[in-house]
Order: sequence, then structure tokens, then C-alpha cells
Amino acid sequence: MIVVTTEQIEGRRLTETLGLVRGSTIRARHMGRDIMAGLRSIVGGEIKEYTVMLAQAREEALQRMIEQAEKMGANAIVSTRFVTSMVMSGAAEIVAYGTAVKIV
Repeated sequence: MIVVTTEQIEGRRLTETLGLVRGSTIRARHMGRDIMAGLRSIVGGEIKEYTVMLAQAREEALQRMIEQAEKMGANAIVSTRFVTSMVMSGAAEIVAYGTAVKIV
């Protein structure tokens, strides 16, 4: 599955637009991570526990989007975007969305 943020894929021809695909996940903070993050916020710098957590969430949302596109018969997704939003205190939703297409 080719996944790109552009509307076209260089060297390939889009033959069919299948529609919107999306994948999402909601992740909550973990007490152990919060303690380490709190300590890091005192001294400054990257809070790696959250960086890793959000990277994993993005990957999960991306995989769910790809699975939906495969079920539709797509072999590529164009115009891919990610959105993050807080759904409640301590929990964030990551959404990946794009347009499922067939290319040759």
C-alpha cells in the first residue's frame, strides 16, 4: 500500500477514487509515565515517554486507515493527514485520514 500526503503519486496514474478512509485511536496517559514526565518537565527537554506514546498512536491510526482502504480494494492512499485532539483530561485522539484510490 502506497500512502502519501500529496494528491498524486509521481510516475503512477490514478485510475479510480474509492473514497475517504480513516483510522483513529485514543490514548490515555499512564501514571508511571506521568511521574517521569513531571520530573522531566522540571529540568526541561523532550518528554520521551509521551513522544513514544504518540508515535505508537500515529502508527496504529495509520494501520487502521490502511486496513480500511484494503477492504475497499485500494492500492494507495493520497492526501493523507493526521489530526490530534484532546478528548478528555489526560487522553488524546489521533486520527489519520486520506483518500483511497487505485493506481497503475
